[in-house]
Amino acid sequence: MFVIGEFRPRHIIVLLVGIVAFNAICTLPASAADPSVKPLKIANAYADSPQAMTAYTELLEHTPVKIEMVPIQGGTYAMGSSVNEAGHVGDEGPQRQIKISPFWMAKCEITWDAFDVWGEELDILRRQLLMFGGSPRDDGADAVTRPTDPYTDMSFSMGKRKYPAICMTQHAARTYCKWLTKKTGRYYRLPTEAEWEYACRAGTTTAYHFGEDGSQLGDYAWYGENSDGQYKPVGRKKPNPWGLHDMHGNVSEWVLDQYVEDIYAKFKGKTIDNPVVIPTTLYPRVVRGGGWDDVAEDLRSAKRIASDEGWKEQDPQLPQSIWYHTDALSVGFRVVRPYVEPTQKEKQAKWEKTAPIQLDPVK
Repeated sequence: MFVIGEFRPRHIIVLLVGIVAFNAICTLPASAADPSVKPLKIANAYADSPQAMTAYTELLEHTPVKIEMVPIQGGTYAMGSSVNEAGHVGDEGPQRQIKISPFWMAKCEITWDAFDVWGEELDILRRQLLMFGGSPRDDGADAVTRPTDPYTDMSFSMGKRKYPAICMTQHAARTYCKWLTKKTGRYYRLPTEAEWEYACRAGTTTAYHFGEDGSQLGDYAWYGENSDGQYKPVGRKKPNPWGLHDMHGNVSEWVLDQYVEDIYAKFKGKTIDNPVVIPTTLYPRVVRGGGWDDVAEDLRSAKRIASDEGWKEQDPQLPQSIWYHTDALSVGFRVVRPYVEPTQKEKQAKWEKTAPIQLDPVK
């Protein structure tokens, strides 16, 4: 994890943990995020059953930008790593059986091309240039808050076209998901930590989705040994067995969860159903996958990384921005879309920076 300056927690954060089950409050297949607004029509975005889910390409209307989405069938897996795995860290255990509901996941990390449509209002500018009137979806998307302009190039001259967007806070990534939902009429969010690891493993039980050691890592990932000191365009390396690129390396990826060191020990029951730790404090939160500057062991499927306030040590704005983590040059994200769309109350709990603490964990 590349940061400028100190990368260590400055104080101990004491928090209460809220764990919720997504499927307990989900009732319908994912469709329009707002029933009064018709989704943008694209092929294969809906399925009559999870088994019928197929890949589709999401469009950002009025722009040439596309986001490829891959179906992830639901199932059960062992989350975390055993003490015998090379590189194992205590927060990766004990391993627990986790049940995951079906969803679609972005084939690649969100690129600057897709991020700047929101962050730099490129969709609005393009509509104005081409004199498009806009749709109810556009009206909803335009109402979503956008970042103020930074005082520096947030790619740090490493490249933008087809490169992964970086240096955003989790708040910025979540707000992007809110905007994307309004823009398309389909519900998008960050993956939970459990969903992310399930998708990364792609049915495997080894340290990496291709095997137990890192001998093949260069075929699948950009990391400290082969990146030449910067990130790379997305999708250049081999995908995992489920068709997802860069789950190991290139940039670490935000997930929804608050970081709790011993969370696996707190899970109750033999099999935990779609867990997520709703954030209740600003730090620490979880990123997964490892980045272009990390060592091989930090790219393992089970590896967990906790965010830190030092990531915005050299923020591009004063007072420090809620949008940017300037010192986290290897942190980005990808989006998911659940097959079953949650209630509006659940959506808001995911979109907002904080959520009410739920004292009764999943049973």
